[in-house]
Amino acid sequence: MSDMEKSTTQPTTYDGFDADERAAMKERARELKAASKRGARSAKADGESDVLAKIAEMPESDRAIAERVHAIIKAVAPELSPKTWYGMPAYAKDGKVLCFFQSSHKFKTRYSTLGFNDVAALNDGNMWPTAFALMKLAPADEERISEMVKKAAG
Repeated sequence: MSDMEKSTTQPTTYDGFDADERAAMKERARELKAASKRGARSAKADGESDVLAKIAEMPESDRAIAERVHAIIKAVAPELSPKTWYGMPAYAKDGKVLCFFQSSHKFKTRYSTLGFNDVAALNDGNMWPTAFALMKLAPADEERISEMVKKAAG
């Protein structure tokens, strides 16, 4: 077989989901199954313990940031329900994930991320940020997170 035939018949790369993405999807399936077994009554308490368990699994640098983000969200928007979402700490409003914390370790990225989904009321004109890179948290960063979460929760 010539080199030309090999290159057209055997793909050299795969553009599908990588192992980390497949693992996140499997985690999501387990989360949905567990939530359906729990029922609505215990969801908030169980969600809190699930989130704290996920944070405890993180490497120290990400864990410190995630713990602060969790404390900030609980303080400024106690009406949000903590839950895991694709294996990440997340906070829901009316059952829909409003914001989430993605550890840098999750997909082997250079920074952790605080992200907001479309239910977050962050609209500011025709364009606004929905995800923020977090490498460390200074008091000014914590204040900004507080303000964004308050606004997002509406």
